[in-house]
Amino acid sequence: MGLYILISVLILIVCVLMVLVVLVQNSKGGGLASNFASSNQFMGVRKTADFLEKTTWTLAIALLVLSLFSIFVIPDKNMGKADTQQSEIQKQIDESKAAPIKDFQSPPAQKK
Repeated sequence: MGLYILISVLILIVCVLMVLVVLVQNSKGGGLASNFASSNQFMGVRKTADFLEKTTWTLAIALLVLSLFSIFVIPDKNMGKADTQQSEIQKQIDESKAAPIKDFQSPPAQKK
């Protein structure tokens, strides 16, 4: 159960980060990425766009992997109940085998 909660929290964090990175991008080269580059020439517009694109792909792949991994750690609600049901079914089968059938009459013979 604890691992499932951890994976769920990581999925939520990746989703929020992905939304933020996608909102910063602009498909025409403008947007916030170009505003950062004009005030500070540490990284050019192209390098900032490349960084944002790589970050988007990395977060998308992380989201995919976490989602697939979460399938294997989903807690089973009926874990204890399934064993109980199976044992009761087996008990009924064993009782029906042990008890002879009372008042059994063979079917009448068919006339030819």
